[in-house]
Amino acid sequence: MTAMGFDEPGGPDVFRAEELAIPEPGTDQVLIRVSHAGVNRPDVIQRQGFYPPPPGASPIPGLEVSGEVIALGDGSPQALMGQRVCALVSGGGYAEYCLAHFRHCLPVPSGLSMAEAAALPETLFTVWHNVFERGLAADGETLLVHGGTSGIGTMAIMLAKAFGLDVIVTCGDDAKCEAAREVGADHAINYKRQDFVEEVGKITAGKGVEVVLDMVSGDYVARNLKCMAESGRHVTIAVLGGMQAEINMAVVMSRRYTLTGSTLRPRSDAFKAALADEIAQVAWPLIEKGEILPVMDQTFPLAEVSAAHARMEAGDHIGKIVLEVAGD
Repeated sequence: MTAMGFDEPGGPDVFRAEELAIPEPGTDQVLIRVSHAGVNRPDVIQRQGFYPPPPGASPIPGLEVSGEVIALGDGSPQALMGQRVCALVSGGGYAEYCLAHFRHCLPVPSGLSMAEAAALPETLFTVWHNVFERGLAADGETLLVHGGTSGIGTMAIMLAKAFGLDVIVTCGDDAKCEAAREVGADHAINYKRQDFVEEVGKITAGKGVEVVLDMVSGDYVARNLKCMAESGRHVTIAVLGGMQAEINMAVVMSRRYTLTGSTLRPRSDAFKAALADEIAQVAWPLIEKGEILPVMDQTFPLAEVSAAHARMEAGDHIGKIVLEVAGD
């Protein structure tokens, strides 16, 4: 099979095509003939040399795929054979064939394209776990999301609105703010022209937001805390602005804040399976009904993965970037 890998970390141009043996599914695994693969920020960070795959994972980037199940490992249900699925994987998505745990697969609804299906697992699993499980977001609360037009941001908007939250996002320009509002955000703040702390205060009449989904970290953390209501929850899922944050712990105590965060890729198969089960029951029906559809930016052929990564790093995308491996 053809896969897109790299010999040494570097810029988008380090990718090269390589011929590898088609992997064989082990216990509880399925082999997927890949139609499309999602491109995500962790892929970029891996290519740069800062996010190595966990033990046992494929060194080939790619954390989500769509395609057809063509082989089963021991313990995988026979009913999955020949099914169209999308799957969360720990690596290996940038290839013509990819292994997935059978319990990390979700069926592709008839009205969803395979490109759209490949754009779902990483953002859906991440947002569901961090906003609703770790952040304990509830109907009637307000969520603040940084990077409102990213794949994570657009999914967070749609899921939060589907479950009765108000949503405030930050974006880097007015066009992206308008795009975020079109996705469903109640308020969009151009952080380059406005102080988001002041704007959140105005929007919430001084109360603040109950949940912050933060992909920036660094000096944003202290500013985020100023945006939060009493007993607010701050959830970190990336550290694009720096790994260190300086905060006033007296404020955390007096306002009863909860600071948490997570990374999904290294979690156990059992954890991801339980998360997939919950998503299948609670969130997947919204996908099947077409009430939530991924916001799609641009699709690139697998051979043009360097261009796909360059677009993500430029920050001009709105929604998800995907690779076409074999097509629908």
